[in-house]
Amino acid sequence: MERTRTFTDKFFLILKGIAMGAANKVPGVSGGVVAFVAGFYEEFIYSLKKINLDAFKLLTSGRFKSFYNYINGPFLSLLFLGVIISYFSISKVLDYLITHFKLYVWSVFFGMIIGSIYYILKDFKSWNYKTYSTLIIGGLLGIAISYLNPAKENDNLWFVFFCGIISVSGMTLPGLSGSFILILLGNYVLLLVDSVNALYNTFYELFRGNYSFIENTERLRMLKVLIIFTVGSITGLVTFSHALSYILKHYKNITLSLISGFIIGSLGVVWPWKKTMYKINEAGSYLIDSRGHKIIENYNRFMPELNNETYYAITFIIFGITIVLALEWYAQKTSK
Repeated sequence: MERTRTFTDKFFLILKGIAMGAANKVPGVSGGVVAFVAGFYEEFIYSLKKINLDAFKLLTSGRFKSFYNYINGPFLSLLFLGVIISYFSISKVLDYLITHFKLYVWSVFFGMIIGSIYYILKDFKSWNYKTYSTLIIGGLLGIAISYLNPAKENDNLWFVFFCGIISVSGMTLPGLSGSFILILLGNYVLLLVDSVNALYNTFYELFRGNYSFIENTERLRMLKVLIIFTVGSITGLVTFSHALSYILKHYKNITLSLISGFIIGSLGVVWPWKKTMYKINEAGSYLIDSRGHKIIENYNRFMPELNNETYYAITFIIFGITIVLALEWYAQKTSK
């Protein structure tokens, strides 16, 4: 799968990584969908699969260049560079937009999911009772997941490691949102907001020559949480990639229909018209976690009224569909 890439190819691969990282940050949206639609999903899984015992032997024997080429390093390094850039830039922009323009942001992602469903199914010809069955099963699982109630936050390091393994499912399995799974596990704010902000603030202070964070026990705890979460994520990436590579090789049509079902089911998660319901006590006050964040109970979805705000939201849904179609057009153009 390795191939010579031009500067333009490398630039757009970084952009794809940025899009993948941003999608992973948003509950209900899967970075794997970006990989699928942008045309690099199979190369992504193939490259991760190459991180195996042979790669470890090359690394420990000091053959770093051979190791880098063996795991398709030029591809993975550029892609993950984009993901890292996203987590410290685009993700913060998304946090702001979701806070101030929630309806329109969800509308864009809802449109992108619809576009992704069209992209995956438009050329799928292998319909039979098995693929129809897995499509339905995938859809039902996606819907069921979207209606589960979130758990309480848990910063136990073993649980954080498990969250890391689970959270990367959105990068390797299109339609299954890792960030939404973290909400259900109760650790979305801890792992994708607070810990990332702690690392960002630490880098900012280091850049200014400020080392006071060394005496900040809460900051050090958050950095430890982030490190364990990252290790878990890497473990999950490698593990899932090996399993998916085998499944795609031997059961490709069934896997694609299951993925399609997941994506269809995830429409309920990104439905733009919903209200966040928070847990309250008998006195009517919000329940908060250890750092003052309101605890989410569930999401109340509703049908919108026809007004200007709804029309704007529909426009953004169309815009989201257009983004996916544009990605598809670009992927087809570059593959020729």
